[in-house]
Amino acid sequence: MMQDAWIFPDWPAPRGIRAAVTTRSGPGVSAPPFARFNLGLRSGDDAESVRGNRGALQQVLDLPAAPRWLRQVHGTTVAQLGPLPSEEEPEADAAVSHIPGTVLAILTADCLPVLFCSEHGEAIGAAHAGWRGLAAGVLEATVAAMATPADAIMAWLGPCIGGGSYEVGDEVRDAFGGDRAPADAFIATRPGHWRADLARLARHRLATIGVTRVHGGGFDTFTDERLYSYRREGPRSGRFASLIWM
Repeated sequence: MMQDAWIFPDWPAPRGIRAAVTTRSGPGVSAPPFARFNLGLRSGDDAESVRGNRGALQQVLDLPAAPRWLRQVHGTTVAQLGPLPSEEEPEADAAVSHIPGTVLAILTADCLPVLFCSEHGEAIGAAHAGWRGLAAGVLEATVAAMATPADAIMAWLGPCIGGGSYEVGDEVRDAFGGDRAPADAFIATRPGHWRADLARLARHRLATIGVTRVHGGGFDTFTDERLYSYRREGPRSGRFASLIWM
């Protein structure tokens, strides 16, 4: 396996839980500017290339089933999924499963992917947390759908745009409560603009519902050229996947 093509979460997940994050240097066939392991069908890339990349992903990682892809819309809907594929990707921004063999997948290119598992490995979850979904409660909805006590859940924060690279306007800070947001989550840069730390905001939201075993973070997709970044590359940016399975 090409070790530079993957990021493997460093967290104390129970035995039987597996997780991985792809990078653009995986065993794919996408041409520039998507070169080469783009997994996003709605990114403007050739659809057959993306399907080929998805097939290679399943084979190289020896996944127990095809990943359950979502039609992500920056909302808070959570899909309850099993391993069997459906003809249509469910419109949702998170998914959970209690069925072994299910592979959950989140596509991102600056937004925050968050992976979840219960301490005994009987439930998994995955969420797509851009600022809109994060502010609206997608992480809280995912934890609720896992039907597991919050103190028995651990989370891993995957690669997203870093706080030093992500400048936003007042509307984003206001969505998180303005002055009630964690003081270190928004740093003023110029009038009406702030550096926003998605990972810090996620940790705060999770802590408020009792999920305190939170790992990961420390990435910056904008500066890490292994990863796709919409803010760096624009509308023709690919997507990488964060996956978790039992």
